Amino acid sequence: MSPELQLACDAAREAGALLRANFGGELAVDALHRHDIKLALDVESQKLIESRILAAFPGHAIYGEEGLAGDQGSETQWIVDPIDGTVNFFYGIPHFCVSIAMRRGGALQVGAVYDPMLDEMFAVDLEGPATRNGEPIRPSARDALEDAVVTVGFSKSSESIEAGLARYRAIAHRVRKTRMMGSAALALAYIACGRLDAYIEESISLWDIAAGQLMVERGGGSVVLRSTGGQSDKWSIVASNGRLPLESAAAAG
Repeated sequence: MSPELQLACDAAREAGALLRANFGGELAVDALHRHDIKLALDVESQKLIESRILAAFPGHAIYGEEGLAGDQGSETQWIVDPIDGTVNFFYGIPHFCVSIAMRRGGALQVGAVYDPMLDEMFAVDLEGPATRNGEPIRPSARDALEDAVVTVGFSKSSESIEAGLARYRAIAHRVRKTRMMGSAALALAYIACGRLDAYIEESISLWDIAAGQLMVERGGGSVVLRSTGGQSDKWSIVASNGRLPLESAAAAG
């Protein structure tokens, strides 16, 4: 494990312990949006992660859901989602995670996705395969849509929700099952380890998918991103085990 991946895993575990300790308790809400919630704990978790990373690498940049830190001119950037699945967390649904990625010169090099409720650490860097709690993982070998379990995300704007519904209609009758689970980072980690076969969403942020993207691709899976309306670091995503004809099926909607 590279020093950078070790740092990402350590920071994710520490932030995850903070989330686990607060799960099910009284939560301070910073903002309630129509399709989203912002918690004070999101900010606290990111600040914890920032402090660990910048203590080790003070010249690096932090690009997080809760803001920027460090030297934004650095070629090394840490991409942080301090709680991926905040709505699940707020409603007491134990499916959320901490996601930390690192890219250098625009290329992803490190990814850690930690589920504190199951104590599962998904990790990957440039030195070897993606792992779950230290054991190598790979995407599934399923190559027929009728055998596949696909998770679908619905985004925050009316336009992206309608577009997502069209994609859903295009595949819902063709796959074994669909799931809506509420964490993009865990969706990708689950593809990387074979629990799920694919994931589609119309509009998702870089911090939601960066760590999981590297895990899926390292195992031979596919992650196809398309820019959404010129928004910076907002993408539509079709991710799969690399064997399913999912992108063409989803596009049919």
